[in-house]
Amino acid sequence: MDPALDLLVRLARRHAFADLGALASAVLPNGQEIADICEFGQRLLSLDAEDFAAEARSVPAGLRRRARACHMPQTAREQPRGALASLRPAYGVLLEVIAIRWDRRELSPMIAAVHIASEYLPLLAFETVLGHAGDPMLWPEGLSAPGSRFGVIGDRECDHTKAEQSAANRTLRVGIEPREGWRAYFDRQHSQVAGALAKCVAGCRNPCTAMDWIAAKDREDLALRAKVALAFADTPLVRLRHAAPVGHGFGVPSPEEVLQAWERSRALLDRNPVGHAATEDDGFPLPGLPSLFSAVAAAPVSPGTLLADIGAYLVERLTS
Repeated sequence: MDPALDLLVRLARRHAFADLGALASAVLPNGQEIADICEFGQRLLSLDAEDFAAEARSVPAGLRRRARACHMPQTAREQPRGALASLRPAYGVLLEVIAIRWDRRELSPMIAAVHIASEYLPLLAFETVLGHAGDPMLWPEGLSAPGSRFGVIGDRECDHTKAEQSAANRTLRVGIEPREGWRAYFDRQHSQVAGALAKCVAGCRNPCTAMDWIAAKDREDLALRAKVALAFADTPLVRLRHAAPVGHGFGVPSPEEVLQAWERSRALLDRNPVGHAATEDDGFPLPGLPSLFSAVAAAPVSPGTLLADIGAYLVERLTS
């Protein structure tokens, strides 16, 4: 194989989409096609969920369809609903990204991916009772039932912080806001709603009627899974995201520090049957992380193959 082409193939197999896309046009007759595919792959690797569904004509329809399943709708009425229908495909991509970043020793973006996973993990737990992944257009009426304090700003009996109360209030009406308001809500407040829901069902000291719509037979199981989701967000592994002395992005942890933080996290989580899943050896670079997500979701959640399949398709196009 030509040395230049061999280098490009190696980049594709390492998921180095940005580098490959930048180099391809200089050495290949189909360089623009390769660059388009690389841009598609880079959006996924960067977890740019707003643009997962962006047009990419050079990419096979099957790969685009799988990316759309992880896409965050940009309007209240956009169809399909992507990650608002289910977060399980998105968590498959998150786990694949975490594994790729670990393999490439890109630990700062890896920890950022872990942090994103922690923020939305309560919604993964709530899918079993909601039937969706926290779609503001489909919230149950029970959240606003008489006696509910969910989204009531300034209620001192509510355990939610002011920020959580504001986010909860907005999620109940964001569906009628214009596109800009919808996007701003997801940029800044949707993850806070995830935590607020978990707090309602798992740790509220003054329960109201907000969770009465959940069947009694499901509530105890959901409460435990939500409790573990909240606990994961406070583990040493996730706190590495905030450990920098001068803002995010400084003081990148070493591989040894990441593994040590994860071992401490596993020990802290191992206090109930759901958290115990983190102690499993499932072959992942952070052993037990997919098992933990599966236990919280009460459904299989495993590392996806979307990025690997994009890399394989690039190799095919490079060598054809």
